[in-house]
Amino acid sequence: AAPTTPKAEPTTTKALSTPKPEPTTTKVLSTPKPEPTTPKALSTPKPEPTTTKALSTPKPEPTTTHAPAPAPAPTKAPANLPSFLVGTQTGQGTFYSTGLGACGIVNKDSDHIAAVSHLLFDAFPGYDGVNPNDNPMCGKQVSVSYGGKSVTVTLTDRCTGCALTDLDFSPSAFNILADFSVGRIQDIEWNWLD
Repeated sequence: AAPTTPKAEPTTTKALSTPKPEPTTTKVLSTPKPEPTTPKALSTPKPEPTTTKALSTPKPEPTTTHAPAPAPAPTKAPANLPSFLVGTQTGQGTFYSTGLGACGIVNKDSDHIAAVSHLLFDAFPGYDGVNPNDNPMCGKQVSVSYGGKSVTVTLTDRCTGCALTDLDFSPSAFNILADFSVGRIQDIEWNWLD
C-alpha cells in the first residue's frame, strides 16, 4: 500500500494589532505679564463742566419777493432758416444809382428796388454761388420802415459795402423814407413779405 501523507491542519494567521498611541497634548505655559515699572502718574481732578446759556435771537419773519415777469423770449429762426429770414431786421439804409443788378435785371432810379448785403445775398438758402441771376432771393419783396414812413421794395441787387441786414435803395425808394441830404439812415426796420 502506498504511503499516505497526513493531512495538514488548516492554520489561521491572526494579524497582530499594534495598540493605538494615546493622544498627547502639549500644554503651553504662559508667562505672567510683568508689572509696569514706571511710576503711576498722579491724576489731577477733572474740572466740573460749565454750561453757557446762548442768547436766543428771534427768527426772522419770512418775506415774499415777487420776481418780475420774465421778458418774452426773442423770436428765433426755425432750425432750418438763417436769422436774417425771420422776423424784423434792423440795419442801415443808403441809396445808389441803379442799372444792371446782380440778379440780371436792369433797373431805373425811379423803380422801388433795393440791394441786399453781399453776406445775405451769398448765404441765401438755395443759392449755389454759381450764377447770381439764379439766386432765389432775386425778386423777393420787403417792407421797410423808418421815421414813421414805409416803402415796399423788390430785391434785385447785391451790395458789397453793406452789413448783413443793411439795404441799399434806389433813389426813389430812399426818398420816400428820408431826404437825400441825410445820405445814410440808421435803424431802418424791414420784414420779408413773401
